Amino acid sequence: MKTILLAVGGNSLIRAGEKGTIAEQLANARRTAEQVVALCAAGCRIVLTHGNGPQVGAALLRSERGASEVPGQPLDVCDACTQGEIGYLLEQSIQTELRAAGLHVPVVTLLTQSVVSPLDSAMQNPTKPVGPFYSQAEAEARQRQFGWKIVEDASRGYRRVVPSPEPLEIVEIEVIRDLVERNVLVIACGGGGIPVMWKDDKLTGVEAVIDKDRASALLATLLGVDLFVISTDTDFVYLDYKKPAQRALHEAHADELERYLKAGHFPPGNMGPKIESVLRFLKNGGQEAIIASCDNLQQAVAGLAGTHVLPAERSMQVDVEFDSHVPMGGR
Repeated sequence: MKTILLAVGGNSLIRAGEKGTIAEQLANARRTAEQVVALCAAGCRIVLTHGNGPQVGAALLRSERGASEVPGQPLDVCDACTQGEIGYLLEQSIQTELRAAGLHVPVVTLLTQSVVSPLDSAMQNPTKPVGPFYSQAEAEARQRQFGWKIVEDASRGYRRVVPSPEPLEIVEIEVIRDLVERNVLVIACGGGGIPVMWKDDKLTGVEAVIDKDRASALLATLLGVDLFVISTDTDFVYLDYKKPAQRALHEAHADELERYLKAGHFPPGNMGPKIESVLRFLKNGGQEAIIASCDNLQQAVAGLAGTHVLPAERSMQVDVEFDSHVPMGGR
């Protein structure tokens, strides 16, 4: 049985132009669930991770706006809340699709903590924007009150930034591994995991954001999955993206992709972290990774869509079959 770690973005639940209502997120979760269940029907074992960018921003805004009535919540607690919120939407959607397909696969969301180091250089250099935009006066007041680092966005105002350190360990890895071995579909590492660090032999929450693709690559490596898949909003990884010379990569090898990364083809705020995460997985023993559209995941795993990345020269092997009615992708 092939084990796949599938990383979906928080933006796949809130698409461009949407407000992010629960009804919108649930409809989008059901589209993701269709793809996940198709993979289950093909005999794959799935570990699902997800982003939480829009959702944690909303949680922080609610916390701040309601602070006059109830105690506010720190960022790590907001991360925990969104793991439950998004996990619930995904669980419900996947369970509905599994029932429609006549499949029995247990599904569980596992609250996950990612350990970071206090010595990580990112802890002294916060760069990740979170939460709402403020006027200059509001930003300066919060900077004085909370000790936040604030940066200016020339067109929209001022915003808080927090560290984005490297995930080093996953606290619940043994539980996740045990569940996967029991053929449970596990939803874990939501939003990259809740950032924590060890202080005096105690786990302590950290006001930080962990990149979900980096945490997903770490989890994929620790579990030794057969395939690491990252969903995104484009059909392929592109060179010279949105330029006249734009061209899609259908298949690439790790060293080739690394050259493109160093040449600046993949911006750090967009495709860059996904490429870096794929390269980490392959360098740590992974055999294949795919970056594909969230609407084409089953075709991508079948070799019919997406960008397939391999560690060394070899022919791509397809060992998952799907029904003949599945449309061909962009291969």
